[in-house]
Amino acid sequence: MQEEEKYTRKIIHVDMDAFYASVEQRDNPDLRGKPVAVGWDASRGVVAAASYEARKYGVRSAMSSVQAKRLCSDLIFVRSRFDLYKEISRHIRSVFFEYTDLVEPLSLDEAFLDVTRNKLGLPSATLIAKEIRKRIWEETRLTASAGVSFNKFLAKLASDMNKPNGMKVIKPGEEAELLKNLQVDKFYGIGPNTAERMHAYGLHTGGDLRRQSITSLTRMFGKQGEYYYNICRGIDDRDVNPERERKSVGTERTYEKDLITNFERVAELYRLAVELMERLREVGFKGKTLTLKIKFHNHEQHTHSHTDSRYFDNFDFLLQKAKKLLAGMSLERRSIRLMGLTVSNPISGERPVQLTIDF
Repeated sequence: MQEEEKYTRKIIHVDMDAFYASVEQRDNPDLRGKPVAVGWDASRGVVAAASYEARKYGVRSAMSSVQAKRLCSDLIFVRSRFDLYKEISRHIRSVFFEYTDLVEPLSLDEAFLDVTRNKLGLPSATLIAKEIRKRIWEETRLTASAGVSFNKFLAKLASDMNKPNGMKVIKPGEEAELLKNLQVDKFYGIGPNTAERMHAYGLHTGGDLRRQSITSLTRMFGKQGEYYYNICRGIDDRDVNPERERKSVGTERTYEKDLITNFERVAELYRLAVELMERLREVGFKGKTLTLKIKFHNHEQHTHSHTDSRYFDNFDFLLQKAKKLLAGMSLERRSIRLMGLTVSNPISGERPVQLTIDF
């Protein structure tokens, strides 16, 4: 991207605030102001989302329910209502598309929007972000945070700075000073493990990263070194991509009680196959490889796959092959704590699947 072009882009990152938990607090006044976790309150349960009141105690999504309760003894667990979340998702999606068709989902609760050439001809990305946040609140009574900048990395970084229910704009020329003093674990794309490795090398801030050559960073972190070299300078040439090719569709379950008997295993395999087929049909995905994942009680994990000449688009066929994968594993009487099924390997050249934006 040429120097004069990189500042002409107007990118917004919209991030719903504690989405699932906020929906539950909105619909149940008794939950407002209290630490809430959406998930399964059991020995094998997992937190799907946590309210900001719960986050103050260190409760986070993907954390085990046992650990979450240990951190916050007053934590209130609420079962998820995904049909409702999807309904709200569709409504918020319709708001985005009133401004631009260039909408790229990142996960269930966030998306990038390129409003450089927006449908309403508005000159200000900041104004558009304000309008979107206002409309989301007025129409759903849920809050969203937003970041505005001239590339995806900075827009995502900005949206995290004033959460919840806030907005941050990073203008051209402001990025160098901001990134110089920013801790590396606050950089989008640098996870906890990588941050620890950087600390071991004496790299604690964006300024520390910037003092390294691209050769040094590549030697330390492999091909990701180039990415770190660019983002500490505020460089990100990636386009907002409204179409992504889905590589796989899967489902898995962690069980409160281990599966020991063959009857239990086959029964759960059937449930997984039903759920997987529903998801495949929902997104219109077809693939020719079926993978069975099993995690034992000691966390040892095994996967077996089968690639066929036909699509896995029929329930009976999918279940038949899943049973064969299960039978081919040396399970004996080992205790199973997790099972998962995934369909992958779409036909080369198949039209990419248009993703829906779930918020």
